[in-house]
Amino acid sequence: MNLQAVRAIYTFELHRTWRTLFQSIASPVISTSLYFVVFGSAIGARMQEIDGIPYGAFIVPGLILLAVLTESISNASFGIYLPRFTGTIYELLSAPVSIAEVLVGYVGAAATKSIILGLIILITARLFVPFGIEHPVWMLAYLVLISVTFCMFGFILGIWANGFEKLQIVPILVVTPLTFLGGTFYSIAMLPPAWQVVTLFNPVVYLVNGFRWTFYGIADVDVRLALGMTVLFLALCIGLAAWMLRTGYRLKA
Repeated sequence: MNLQAVRAIYTFELHRTWRTLFQSIASPVISTSLYFVVFGSAIGARMQEIDGIPYGAFIVPGLILLAVLTESISNASFGIYLPRFTGTIYELLSAPVSIAEVLVGYVGAAATKSIILGLIILITARLFVPFGIEHPVWMLAYLVLISVTFCMFGFILGIWANGFEKLQIVPILVVTPLTFLGGTFYSIAMLPPAWQVVTLFNPVVYLVNGFRWTFYGIADVDVRLALGMTVLFLALCIGLAAWMLRTGYRLKA
């Protein structure tokens, strides 16, 4: 592997983060903090515990995941779309850089930003609600896996989109609603039986519950199934992204 090429792509994308620090880091942290204030402190103080966990602490994993999913897709999609928009993508396509090196560089940089964001929100959450992490190593590993998976998905979105508005369609109209309906603010056991069955078709349910298990050791679904589905989705995204780069799908005029 050409480590110099990977390092060049990786560092360039990270430098773009520092140039847009407010948009990349500060904005999602402030937005998530508002959720903690409204749902964790204000509403949570008037709600009962869920599975023995105070409501404010219960929503911490889901809120972290909401920010990480959104920012992973956004960071990775803009990272590959901007070279297409400006025409500098042809420099990359003509360079002696393999598909794996391109993916590691772009997706690695986007995932690094998402992981940093997730950890900052985790630290920020302690200012609003007390909580513990029962499986810290698994929590970090799961955070990395989810970040890489959805950065890969965002990379695909960035190649597919032919306009800035399309970059926002999936995060706003698909990912965010699925996250809100995926048990971020509640346990699916609280739903009527019929809606519990419907909710199981929401893939974000497995992500949220798998991540919540790393915090509190509880989940509404089998965590092994949640992990397996995440790994499967990552494998599918890697295959599709590699095919796009190999064929030049929407990359070559």
